Amino acid sequence: MSALGLSFAKQIKASRTFGPFITKLAHRYANLTGHRAHGLRYDDILIEESAAVQKALGRLSEREAYDRAYRLRVASMCAIAHQELPKAEQVKPEEDVRYLKPLVEEVEAEEAERCAFDHATRA
Repeated sequence: MSALGLSFAKQIKASRTFGPFITKLAHRYANLTGHRAHGLRYDDILIEESAAVQKALGRLSEREAYDRAYRLRVASMCAIAHQELPKAEQVKPEEDVRYLKPLVEEVEAEEAERCAFDHATRA
């Protein structure tokens, strides 16, 4: 299983029956989680304990790593004060892009390739 968890997103998006319904439900759920109200993106709340996520965090650009640390500090201050950010400072849905997912998938592909290469036998 991936460090990002099990995902049926591609199959659901391809479905004409479930796609629109699940998309609306997913947007409502994302708004209810409250991470955007504290200034966080979805990838900021990923569990950092897996090796793949740790390696992916190390591959972030300097600017993205700084922005991530800043968002986490702002969210911590919001949690301490029991307040949400003003609407103008909250993360909008179009700004909530997956910046860490491609890096995690890249790390997992490299690990799978390394494992396959290690288990390859000479003919």
